Amino acid sequence: MKLYGKYFAMHLKSLMEYKTSFFLTCIGQFLVSFNVFLGMYFMLRRFSTVQGFTYNEVLLCFGITLMEFSLAESVARGFDTFDSMIRQGEFDRVLVRPRNEILQVLGSRIEFSRIGRILQAVVMFVYGFSVSKVHWTFGKILAVVLMLIGGTVIFTGIFLVYAALCFFTIEGLEFINIFTDGAREYGKYPVSIYGKRMLQLCTFVIPYALIQYYPLLYLLDRGKPYYPLLPLAACLFFLPCFLLWKLGVKHYTSAGS
Repeated sequence: MKLYGKYFAMHLKSLMEYKTSFFLTCIGQFLVSFNVFLGMYFMLRRFSTVQGFTYNEVLLCFGITLMEFSLAESVARGFDTFDSMIRQGEFDRVLVRPRNEILQVLGSRIEFSRIGRILQAVVMFVYGFSVSKVHWTFGKILAVVLMLIGGTVIFTGIFLVYAALCFFTIEGLEFINIFTDGAREYGKYPVSIYGKRMLQLCTFVIPYALIQYYPLLYLLDRGKPYYPLLPLAACLFFLPCFLLWKLGVKHYTSAGS
């Protein structure tokens, strides 16, 4: 963690050399997410509910998902741009250094500009809770914390899969964005509205529902007592992602750059 802290300070110092550019980028990230918020607002003004979920409840759901994705994207951006590291031969230097390769890739790029998107998520998150009449208990506070941890782990795992596939393809596979950016967009609504099959897929294959839908039901007093612990089970998804990464590292033979 000490080494990651040095990476963090180094990236922050470089950004502060161009403060205006940094703050404008943060504002841009905020406004992009705000446009999505406006789309939800006008749609639910017309239809009032989506499969039994009110506007305030949907806003709460999207705020949590956006925060999970933004946190993961901030710390795991190095995996999202890993294909360029492979093509340019930079990963060869990573392997000869006496430090863990995952830590070095994470530290290669830290996206502070995502603060704008995180701020938007926090605003939506706080407003959603204030108007959805959630009755706070220790279990619900724990559920929110575990949702954020579990969601960050899930999205980081998908970024890791993207990076691991680059060992075999050299170029990044854009279809992975269906599971990252796509999940962020579709995650603004509870997973159940997309049908039973999609709910099963997001429960047992890529466990988005474990960090979004089921804990949300618990927060709204519609779920079972064990639902707050499901994000911990979702964290197991990271294990096969990590194993795929180690397999890729084992078979890496350099890109010849």
